[in-house]
Amino acid sequence: MAAPRSDEPVTYFRKGFGLKADVRDDLSGDYNGRLVDALRDRDYTLVMDDVTIRLAKEFGFCYGVERAVEYAYQTRRKFPDRRLRLVGEIIHNPHVNAKLRGMGIDILEANDEGLFDFSVIAPEDVVILPAFGVTIAAFQSLQAIGCVMVDTTCGSVLNVWKRVDAYARDGFTALIHGKHHHEETRATASQVMKHAGGQYLVVRHMEEARIVTEYIEGRGSRADFLTRFAHAASPGFDPDVHLERIGVANQTTMLAKESLAIGEEVGQAMARARGAEARAMNFRTFDTICSATQERQDAVLELLEEPLDAVIVIGGFNSSNTISLAMLCAERVPTYHIEDSSGIDPEAGTIHYRLPEVKHVEVTLADWLAPGGPLRIGVTAGASTPNNKIGDTVARLLATRGLVFPAA
Repeated sequence: MAAPRSDEPVTYFRKGFGLKADVRDDLSGDYNGRLVDALRDRDYTLVMDDVTIRLAKEFGFCYGVERAVEYAYQTRRKFPDRRLRLVGEIIHNPHVNAKLRGMGIDILEANDEGLFDFSVIAPEDVVILPAFGVTIAAFQSLQAIGCVMVDTTCGSVLNVWKRVDAYARDGFTALIHGKHHHEETRATASQVMKHAGGQYLVVRHMEEARIVTEYIEGRGSRADFLTRFAHAASPGFDPDVHLERIGVANQTTMLAKESLAIGEEVGQAMARARGAEARAMNFRTFDTICSATQERQDAVLELLEEPLDAVIVIGGFNSSNTISLAMLCAERVPTYHIEDSSGIDPEAGTIHYRLPEVKHVEVTLADWLAPGGPLRIGVTAGASTPNNKIGDTVARLLATRGLVFPAA
């Protein structure tokens, strides 16, 4: 996505407006958390009576999220009297998006095909692009309108775009480990379409990756393959042609260990089917999980080495990186993915949470926290979760056992 030429009016911004200091207090007031600061000061540990709370050492807002949210605040400050539009949610956290709506930023919603109706946008409007990025088609449509665009696309996402762009340029199909309906993956997949004949295929997990490897090795039905990936492949995708040369990439928020395993599985299949030399020439892989996602996954794995009775994972129910954290934790200990502190009702003794690894299924559990005896609870949060929401959750967790963190 190119910036305007020097002889064109500036309608595209990627580096904010130099108003960082102007919005600092607003951001701090909206998202900082006293209880989180207290946990950090106590080596990420809070002990009250017989309850121990252990916070993972990497959690919550990452740099890309902080940058995106800050740029949205700067945009509102820069254009106080202009109509502001946001192409989808800026990040997957309901509270952050609600704050932006409260600031008068209108969030456009995509249809079932992930497309936006830009007919509501006028040339005098200011349009914010989310941290996930937008498809090339969406970007070009906005360019044609002539509105001001403020691009908050995360740098880690841009790195993936460069990778799949290089794959397509060199004649490799981009095999993307991700969710084909996710905004980031849609935007990433669109990058290959810049090149004539560019192709992509999205696999959700190892099960789908093995369907691909079986086809590479001459097993499986073409009709079944095309049906399975009908909504996850580029137009005109032909597995008999477009699985000859493969470059692996991933949605930045997926489970890192699964992405690496998928890349290795595909590479091995190509070697078995065509030989090591063919693999070397026709297969590429690169770990495009973002560093913040990796750090949060590593931190939760470290936390899981301790004896824990349960783990609370906080973040939007549609947040991919939060879901990945919950899946990691659920392998070892009872895990509760809650969207925010309201999921915990201390008076009723219930918790409302999303089941790990089960798509869009939420349940409410009574008596989830044993009333007597010592407890050790781990806490972590997705990269889109503000500190104040983490602190609120810790407070409700303590309240369930009749405890109150003292005021400063």
